[in-house]
Amino acid sequence: MNGVSGLDYNCLPWLMKVKGVEDEASAFSDLRVMEAAALRLLHKNT
Repeated sequence: MNGVSGLDYNCLPWLMKVKGVEDEASAFSDLRVMEAAALRLLHKNT
């Protein structure tokens, strides 16, 4: 597959700890919604 395929989730536990995210489940869910929207836009013309 060519092009962007999504985010690298490996850093999320560290990032959420550094940023003091209290509700990690909601943050992860919100991030997935934003990722899906971005991927739709990026793949729109391919």
